Amino acid sequence: MIIVLRPEASEEQINHLVEKVKKLGLTPHISKGTERTIIGVIGPEDVLRVTPLEVFPGVERVIPVLAPYRLVSREFQRKDSVVEVGKGVRIGDKKVVVMAGPCAVENIDTLYEIAKEAKKAGAVVLRGGAFKPRTSPYAFQGLGEEGLKHLAQVGKDLGLVTISEIMDPRDVELVAAHVDILQIGARNMQNFNLLKEVGLTKKPVVLKRGLSSTIKELLMSAEYILAGGNFNVILCERGIRTFEEFTRNTLDVSAIPSVKMLSHLPIIADPSHAAGKWGLVPPLAKAAVAAGADGLIIEVHSHPEDALSDGAQSLLPSNFSNLMQELRILVKAIGREI
Repeated sequence: MIIVLRPEASEEQINHLVEKVKKLGLTPHISKGTERTIIGVIGPEDVLRVTPLEVFPGVERVIPVLAPYRLVSREFQRKDSVVEVGKGVRIGDKKVVVMAGPCAVENIDTLYEIAKEAKKAGAVVLRGGAFKPRTSPYAFQGLGEEGLKHLAQVGKDLGLVTISEIMDPRDVELVAAHVDILQIGARNMQNFNLLKEVGLTKKPVVLKRGLSSTIKELLMSAEYILAGGNFNVILCERGIRTFEEFTRNTLDVSAIPSVKMLSHLPIIADPSHAAGKWGLVPPLAKAAVAAGADGLIIEVHSHPEDALSDGAQSLLPSNFSNLMQELRILVKAIGREI
């Protein structure tokens, strides 16, 4: 349920209402906008339906939430959320934010080489995995903490925001200490203990859609993070498992405008994992931006034939640069920037 307060509602009235909600055994979440303050209430709505909250001083109206995801929903917040991820980079604003880098951090020299080219082309966020979830237990699993340190160092030296995947609730503090954005991969979208743990941080989180997950399930997973107090969540469409075998996954372009209809959270796209083939990355990236994506996360490698992870879907720096030039033309046509 959502409680909309009057513009002139005082702090005393707000605090009085919050205390009442807590006494009912429910959890209030306050969101203060430029014109209105709203309180999202988590818990059984039947309790509130028999409590006349409309009579409380400062209350304008009370709105029941029909969607099971409450804090994530457009009913809770009509205005688009914008997530500040560091160094003046804002996701969900007019500018389409591009994240680029290798699938896995292999060594600091290669990372520097790739990062310099990615930044030159226009990327503002450096991606790189330190903990790599792989289908085979014998494949390269990442450098762990050493990889995080490399990523942090290169990001600092080049003035790039950094993002890396987190897999285990026990590693949240470690990863958060080194990178600007925590990434939750598709395989962990419903790792609820991990979602709860990152919900306790204030770090921006990119939450990827699971391989076989519905949009509703993606939004419910995001709800776990927001319910923990962390509203800095960015959703990511990265392709879903279908009957098609030519591509690694199928990029659900329709999910991008669908999420924007249902939720106030920003959404980016990962055409690299959707395609699994580098030649398909540019057209899928452009399709995602045209559909309304607030950003892209793209794998780039200076020597993809030697990459320890996902070389087949990684763009050469020259191809990434060409894609960025094409995107600059596209975003102007839809009233955005890059």
